[in-house]
Amino acid sequence: MPHRTTAVLSAATCVAALWLSGCSTESKPASAPPPPASSAPPSAVAPAPLPDPAALTDVLLRLSDPAIPGADKVALVQGATADEAASLDGFAKALADNHMLPLTFSATDLAWSDHNPGNVRATVAIVTAQPDGGTFTFPMEFTPAPPGWQLSRETADQWLAFGTGPSASPAAPTTPTPTP
Repeated sequence: MPHRTTAVLSAATCVAALWLSGCSTESKPASAPPPPASSAPPSAVAPAPLPDPAALTDVLLRLSDPAIPGADKVALVQGATADEAASLDGFAKALADNHMLPLTFSATDLAWSDHNPGNVRATVAIVTAQPDGGTFTFPMEFTPAPPGWQLSRETADQWLAFGTGPSASPAAPTTPTPTP
């Protein structure tokens, strides 16, 4: 029974985080001024192209799919271990139990990470299956992991609420109400 409680609490945490991020007033960071023009020849190595947004949203779709076992999802999260497979199972089950599935994801504003070279950050919009669920946005970071991408550990810790267990002091589950 503790696994079910953990799963429901993880989903409630996710829903609360999604709701709060969707209700907050977002401000876009000011654009950095363009670099000064240089008379030096362009470098021989062009920067790698950003990934297709679908490659990133596929990671999220697979993480939220209750038909995919948690053990198969471990590779989708940077640094995840087999011990966290149950949390991944619980997350998807809680989404299903709360009638949030299927989730729809879209990734926009893709850019290379400023603090984790090689990682990509994106603004991810999430729509639940609930008709009055609204659209939530959440900044996420992804890390390359051949043959594709993984959710960064930092993002996973925020979004999936790893470590929330029976000994943690859970917040009361709430149902988000979208703002008009």
